[in-house]
Amino acid sequence: MEFARRRLSPHDLDVLAHGSGGAPVARWLADTQLGRGLLLLWGVMDTARRVGHVEAERTRQAYRLLADLQRRHPEEAETVLGHPATGAWALGVLRALQGAEAPGCPHTDPAGLSAIAAAVMIRAGVRGAVRVPAADGAVMLPSLGRADVPGDEVLVRSSGRGAEVTAPGVRVAIPADPRTDAPGWHGLRTVTASAHGFTIRAVLDDLDAWRLPGAMVRDRLGGAEVAEWRSLLEEAWEVLTCHHWTTAMECQTIVRALVPLVAPPSGQRSASSRETFGAVGTSRPVDALGLAVTFAHEVQHAKLAAVLDTVLLIRPDSGRRYYAPWREDPRPVEGLLQGAYAHLGVSGFWRRQRHHERGMAAMRAHAQFARWRTAALRVTRTLLASGELTDEGMAFATGMRRTLEAWEAEHVPAPALLRARREAEQHRTRWRLRNCAASEPG
Repeated sequence: MEFARRRLSPHDLDVLAHGSGGAPVARWLADTQLGRGLLLLWGVMDTARRVGHVEAERTRQAYRLLADLQRRHPEEAETVLGHPATGAWALGVLRALQGAEAPGCPHTDPAGLSAIAAAVMIRAGVRGAVRVPAADGAVMLPSLGRADVPGDEVLVRSSGRGAEVTAPGVRVAIPADPRTDAPGWHGLRTVTASAHGFTIRAVLDDLDAWRLPGAMVRDRLGGAEVAEWRSLLEEAWEVLTCHHWTTAMECQTIVRALVPLVAPPSGQRSASSRETFGAVGTSRPVDALGLAVTFAHEVQHAKLAAVLDTVLLIRPDSGRRYYAPWREDPRPVEGLLQGAYAHLGVSGFWRRQRHHERGMAAMRAHAQFARWRTAALRVTRTLLASGELTDEGMAFATGMRRTLEAWEAEHVPAPALLRARREAEQHRTRWRLRNCAASEPG
């Protein structure tokens, strides 16, 4: 399979360090992650061969089919290969082949590469058939949906006009629009929003076992819930494109999947992972503004994750752990940098949004800006003093500090400032009580 080799320019790295980037840099980062995913898939095929896995030959054949499909149908292949769960699957299988897990586990069968090829084949309308391993009575076709079938293996057949999944005594027809459900078929629904000439489109992934590894994911959403998500996305997209267009353009380029999470007892939970670039996990947002700020938060994580795969910013983990004003547990330096960069984005969101709110909502927005700009600045200073950043990491954190120091000088109404300081002090007190036995460098 083919991918382009690119380098992140010092100028682009500096722009990212200040919290921005926009669509061109986001596109570059997305392309690097696509290339990373292709390397992981090659690694699955090559490692299966080297360790003598029982499915090594079938994995090689699936890889060759996928490479041929990518060459002839690049757009359809990119949709499947860039699907967040595809990369997570490849990384999980590669780890299993290297002994991190039992290589025979059905969910880490390298022959599952054939499911990726089958998904591209169906999207491209190519005639053909491929055998795909099944697990737990189902087979997942990345970016398309899941077929419920018995047994350990199925045949996925595409006629060019339609597709089906068959096993002994069972035939599941995949609808012409795979996003819709049918007997035995559960389609991955799409959520779309348009405003001010810009459109965001993402899969609402509530099916794939690899959609956000380690997160508290929701099971299949009902139709009414999907309608709620679509409505909230439309409202959040209006906010982003109207007042936060740089963030909106980055989300438009990077975000490919929304992953519903189990709701916490109160408020909203969100998550992302370096393993699933382009996936934003969140419980049902409290409101559209909550979803908008979640995008601002999680797209920062995605950007930095892609940078960390390209540029060495952090020295090997020293074992030291640090206080983070947004977490209840001590954090390693990479987690600290990720959190600071995410809250640089959150601060920027509230810095702009506070001027578009009224009354108590405006005071809350001012307080959010004040709290997170100060928190991110203090943590960035801790990072700079830690001795755990490379030269490139020091330059990156220095760019973050410059932006945050400028924001720290901006006026915030006294009541909002007081509220922000009180909330910050309460968190620090709770953290000390919870982690009293842990060291607290910085």
